[in-house]
Amino acid sequence: MARTTPMNLVELMVMKDDIRPVLEFLGKKGNFQFQNHKSDSSKVSDASRSGDAKNPERELFLKLQDARSFLNIADIDSELIASSSGADEKSVAMAEKFLSDVDALKKRQITASDELKRVRESKEEAESFRNLKVPFSELDHLSFLSIKIGKIDPALFDELSISVGSRAIVLALGDDKSKIMAASSKKARFSLDTELKKFGFVPFEIPSDFKGVPDDVLSGFDSKLLDCQKEIDYIEEEKRNMAQAHEDLLRSLLASFAITAQIVDVQNNLESTSLVYRLTGWIPGSDSHSMMKELDKLTEGRIAIRVYNPFEVPSVINGSEQVPVRLKHGKLVGAFERMIFSYGSPVYGSIDPTPFVAVFFTLLFGIMFGDAGQGFVFLLMGILMSLKVIKVGGWNKFAPIFMAIGTSSMIMGVLTGEFFGNEEVLKPLSMAITGLFGEAHAPILHLMPDGSDHSIKTMFMFFGVTVGVGFIINSVGLVLNITNNLLMHRVPKALFGKNGLSGAAFFWYVVVMVLRIAFAGHVFSLADGIVIGITLFLTMFSEPINRILEGERPVFENGLFAAVIEAVVELLETLISYMSNSISFIRVGAFGLAHAVLGFIIATLSQMAGPAYLAVMIVGNGIVVVLEGMIVAIQVIRLQYYEFFSKFFNETGREFKPFSFDYK
Repeated sequence: MARTTPMNLVELMVMKDDIRPVLEFLGKKGNFQFQNHKSDSSKVSDASRSGDAKNPERELFLKLQDARSFLNIADIDSELIASSSGADEKSVAMAEKFLSDVDALKKRQITASDELKRVRESKEEAESFRNLKVPFSELDHLSFLSIKIGKIDPALFDELSISVGSRAIVLALGDDKSKIMAASSKKARFSLDTELKKFGFVPFEIPSDFKGVPDDVLSGFDSKLLDCQKEIDYIEEEKRNMAQAHEDLLRSLLASFAITAQIVDVQNNLESTSLVYRLTGWIPGSDSHSMMKELDKLTEGRIAIRVYNPFEVPSVINGSEQVPVRLKHGKLVGAFERMIFSYGSPVYGSIDPTPFVAVFFTLLFGIMFGDAGQGFVFLLMGILMSLKVIKVGGWNKFAPIFMAIGTSSMIMGVLTGEFFGNEEVLKPLSMAITGLFGEAHAPILHLMPDGSDHSIKTMFMFFGVTVGVGFIINSVGLVLNITNNLLMHRVPKALFGKNGLSGAAFFWYVVVMVLRIAFAGHVFSLADGIVIGITLFLTMFSEPINRILEGERPVFENGLFAAVIEAVVELLETLISYMSNSISFIRVGAFGLAHAVLGFIIATLSQMAGPAYLAVMIVGNGIVVVLEGMIVAIQVIRLQYYEFFSKFFNETGREFKPFSFDYK
């Protein structure tokens, strides 16, 4: 049985000039976990995030992200990070030049947008008085808008517009720009008057009886609005051109500065002197030699390296630190790793349970979801996910699981003769297979009860098989627990207790005894009672026995009476847990039977639908694939967690989470 991957602790002494290339090398390798958690880029200190720790590369990265958002360029992903390198001086210069151009364009857009907003608000204000039957001279008393109409030297019009800036709007009332209208808010009117005087503005005498707002003023606003909108459209076109011309550059810079920002975050948290940085971390033992050679070559020999066995590390010896656990598998078994780590990490040096989980999950799902057609849907989905034809985010890495459960469902579907709930399609295949071993019949395994004795017998046999599968899963869990304790040199725990050898022996003996009585006509004997009594006694009093073997005193830590009470509780827990662990697997058969019934119902409804036969089949099977598929998956996970993992997951280890570059 495979154990967790052997690990080594590595100590690196790196010169100051080499620290960034070394950290980039480690991040690209993705197989170095810092011993000091503060050095892990995934746990950067608050100081680094808030700017207390100097990281100009992160500031540039954030500015580049703002520029990407401003130009409406799609964000990059981790795949580009993997193929990129950290930023150098040339990258910094290119980023600063690019950001300067973007900032200039951004300021122009803000200015143009503000101008458009001011002109629109002023026009709306003026239009509200178009039909107002009061003298124009009284508008200043009715509005927040201050309007001045007069003339200036046409050559000074543009200069005046620039000078008043955002404080007012200057509109030309004629083609030669000699007649103007200036509008501002009430609070800015004195500032406007000052500017107008500087440019030789001569106000017109508005007749005292003139009422409303002059049409020239409103048309001037329209002309100004058109000019503002043209400027904004022109800027938008510039944005699109800039995005198209610089997209590749921006994406490359984002990837480079994402890498360098993370490097600097880690660097800011390392132990260091004025000349040297010290790094300590865990790496897989199989990578130690090659990785050290590459580091030596990278630094041209300017690096000091020391490699330690885990049990040479003081913090591991005294129990203050756990050796990180890494599981190494192929794509199929590796896809089930997250199921392990979602429950807890195995302890370093213990048996790797992932292959067992892969087999049991696939087997149980197939039994509970047996249909060749629906299984093919899962298989096809897994294939398309692995080829990335279907992209569902982080779920693509689970493509092998979809292929595995799809295959097992198809095999079970062939046995039960179901193809999208139809029992006629696979009949020829069933007849051909069964004909090789005797009288031909279809289906191979008839789960649908029809009232006959043979049907009922087959159904109960099916339930018996599922309980037998549960017995195997429970037994494997017990063997793993016993083996792990022996590997950890905890012999008493391996031998005694509910999940130790004594509890396992009780469980196995009782199962064999029940089978003897049921099928061989044996009766309960004295020998049976002695074996059961001894195994239960060793299980009940496992704690005092462990203390005796380990030399701990007193034997009964809380007194004899408390020990007896604890033993009785342990006895009840052992009996109840083994019984419930076995009976739980009846649900596997129940779900398998329910799936067959559901398929039968869909097939019957489809036939009753007449012309809508195909639609009912598609909708019905679609619901089954999605909803029942989810329910079955949850039930299988539950059985794994409660019936299998509970046997040997008495303590959890520490998952190996190496330093690597990501993109958030």
